[in-house]
Amino acid sequence: MENDIKSVALQLDATGASLDELMRPGQSDVKKAFNSYTDNVSKIEKMEKDFAKHADEMKARGKDYFEEWQKEGDKYKNPQIQELSEQRRIELGEIYGRIAENSIGVEDAFKAYVSDAKEIQNYLSNDLTPKGIEAIAAIARKVVNNGENLRYAIKNVQAAIEKARAEMIQSGR
Repeated sequence: MENDIKSVALQLDATGASLDELMRPGQSDVKKAFNSYTDNVSKIEKMEKDFAKHADEMKARGKDYFEEWQKEGDKYKNPQIQELSEQRRIELGEIYGRIAENSIGVEDAFKAYVSDAKEIQNYLSNDLTPKGIEAIAAIARKVVNNGENLRYAIKNVQAAIEKARAEMIQSGR
């Protein structure tokens, strides 16, 4: 998922840049700019679906992992070791849980971003005229800004993954 996040951040930049280019006043090759934007929308749409799938997989794996750990922790005869195991499981569970927390908001924002980008694409496929472009310019600027905010939110998911991985490596898990 971490590699996907890096790719998504780059693709968000590319999609936003292609939309900016399409909206640029005096664009000399509107059709070429529209085709570039359409290609980028297709790429980001696929990435959104993959992101949602990977986020769901990570949640499920994390749940299974920590449930198994809890079962194993109950097998310790020494109460101090059992308590240490439980404390560490809870601590790592909270760190791992931040990935899911951050992913939930990102998934919704990602879906909304892709939906808006597709709607702009559909609108312009019907009215790729200077007046059509001018009419949707304000919405396009909002979508570009939403893409920048989404990139920031995705970076938070990436940071949560990095922290969880660092903690898991330190714990030998």
